[in-house]
Amino acid sequence: MPRTDFNQLLEAGVHFGHLKRKWNPKMAPYIFMEKNGIHIIDLHKTAVKLDEAAAALKQIAKSGRKVLFVATKKQAKEIVSEKVAGVAMPYVTERWPGGMLTNFPTIRKAVKKMATIDKLSNDGTFDNFSKREKLQIARQRAKLEKNLGSIADLTRLPAALFVIDVQKEANAVKEAKRLNIPVFAMVDTCCDPTNIDYVIPANDDATKSIAVILDTVTAAIQEGLAERKVEKEKEASEAQKGATAAKKEARPRTRKAAEGETAEAETEAEAVPENAAE
Repeated sequence: MPRTDFNQLLEAGVHFGHLKRKWNPKMAPYIFMEKNGIHIIDLHKTAVKLDEAAAALKQIAKSGRKVLFVATKKQAKEIVSEKVAGVAMPYVTERWPGGMLTNFPTIRKAVKKMATIDKLSNDGTFDNFSKREKLQIARQRAKLEKNLGSIADLTRLPAALFVIDVQKEANAVKEAKRLNIPVFAMVDTCCDPTNIDYVIPANDDATKSIAVILDTVTAAIQEGLAERKVEKEKEASEAQKGATAAKKEARPRTRKAAEGETAEAETEAEAVPENAAE
């Protein structure tokens, strides 16, 4: 796993925190200094924490589990949907639906409803509805797609949550903590890092800052997925070799058994005339 580039973080403005009067004292260990009334984040600590988070996310992806990304703020929506979709992970960028994690079966029902509507369209049943019914179903489908379309492949609870802006996504963090789901997050100087398992101290308002953090995170996930693919191919190859070897071992035994049966038959055939003569 390549180490995070300090200069890249610096150029992206990851070190810019919030105004001093808005700071959270619990973020003090991650603050380097204060300049012109703005807190400056210690990028050395950011790099270390980002590497730790990336390594953990890589292992999660390698194990075949999912990481749910949550970013509903304007600056992060497009960046998250673009970068996270590239590694086939679920994400929420419109609105956090209450009970997304704690009431997951209900959310799955809503997702399945989309599949049902699609099935009606494909098998021709949709054409039997009136114009008004078609319009209502189409609107319902569009709404479900907007809010839940990105989590359509999430068939079970995610193994981890990655949050951008802890304050804005407070409900998501609470639900994750209630279910003991580890939380990874970009935490600014105005946020409380207490409930975050993997704190990445960084500017969560600038698009460049969000992009550079996500680049490192998604690269780690992609690496984990690639290693998982290689391991699966290796296991399949070994299983095939084992099956081939088993077949080769089985063939000589079959021949020996056949030869033994033939010898016994010949012995019995020779013994019959002698008994008949007596």
